[in-house]
Amino acid sequence: MRNGMLKTALPLLLLIASATSARAEGSEADFKTAYAAAEAANKEAGALRNQWTTTAATLAEAKKSADAGEFGKATASAREAEALAKASIFQATSEKERWKDMEIR
Repeated sequence: MRNGMLKTALPLLLLIASATSARAEGSEADFKTAYAAAEAANKEAGALRNQWTTTAATLAEAKKSADAGEFGKATASAREAEALAKASIFQATSEKERWKDMEIR
């Protein structure tokens, strides 16, 4: 059972790590692109009924930074939010049938 959980968690961690280590771009256009992608992924997670609260908080942080004109920070936060949303999508789809593996027989 532990190996199964590790196999599920590892891709999630890699998605989040790649987003947080991405080079932050400083333009407003980069922010808008990153924010739109994050919102789209979060909407997809919502359709799967698996939105994470951390994604919403990170999107709000990105918007706040953009409103302050800190587009590098805002873009980094938007990319992190997208990674979180994609991780929640991965979780929803991978666990759709995995629960059966943990059922006591």
